[in-house]
Amino acid sequence: MTERGTAERAVPDGTGPATRGHGIPRARAATGDGPGGRRCGDGTDGQRQGDRAAREVPRHVACVMDGNGRWAQRRSLPRTAGHQAAETTVIDIIEAARAAGVEWLSLYAFSTENWSRPGTEVDFLMGLVRRVVRKHAPLLLARGIRCRFLGVADSRVPRELAQDFEDLATLTADNRGMTLTVAFDHGGRRDIVEAARSLIRSRTPADEVTEQLFADHLPFPDTPDVDLVIRTSGEQRISNFMLWQVAYAEWVFPEALWPDFRAPDFLACLHTYRRRDRRFGGVPPRTMGDPS
Repeated sequence: MTERGTAERAVPDGTGPATRGHGIPRARAATGDGPGGRRCGDGTDGQRQGDRAAREVPRHVACVMDGNGRWAQRRSLPRTAGHQAAETTVIDIIEAARAAGVEWLSLYAFSTENWSRPGTEVDFLMGLVRRVVRKHAPLLLARGIRCRFLGVADSRVPRELAQDFEDLATLTADNRGMTLTVAFDHGGRRDIVEAARSLIRSRTPADEVTEQLFADHLPFPDTPDVDLVIRTSGEQRISNFMLWQVAYAEWVFPEALWPDFRAPDFLACLHTYRRRDRRFGGVPPRTMGDPS
């Protein structure tokens, strides 16, 4: 699977970062671990679970951006109008998540199954996403947000769009603020299959395969598990989204359609998360007769 994003970026000056033919600034090489990142298999699973349970703000929030088509339909507009209206929500939620202290934000923009939509809609989405990426690259850089693109493996993704993804990931690679992962041409099952293939190619003996080792073969293995998934529009499905990473996520299903979803709605979801009792399969000590 293609993984977009190498550790490169440029520091903007008063005139803004220099651009190349694709419209996304170019960058210099750099190295280093991601902000707050961790690789699977570091031997601290129990500590991580305790830390996640105690956090008031989820470390990793993932959003299934659902409802663009219904938003347009209710207004007797073409579906493409709903996708256009979604741009405002995307930027609003990125800003809200960053301000709230969320360290990792993942947005489900285009699934492997979305290729089955009408060609005119798919073509419109490809052009829209490219315009949005190019338009907001300076903002993302200025906010210190590191951008990644999960997927982008299908040859039907326009070459120019794939290049813009790569350029933005390079530009922001050593930012140390929030990490934004855009899942585009993404499928959770495909990620798992590719990880299995990678393990087979590495000739790892079957009895040496652990969950942590398997996770190391997924794209971006430093990505922490998802703590909270928000799916707008009231629909209650996983839709093949980051299947490995959402294993113990809390889910919230606000009724608002994605183009109507705003920062106060996002913060309400965080409030709901704080009220959840995350036990990761265990039970509270008092339930087991322990008075402590």
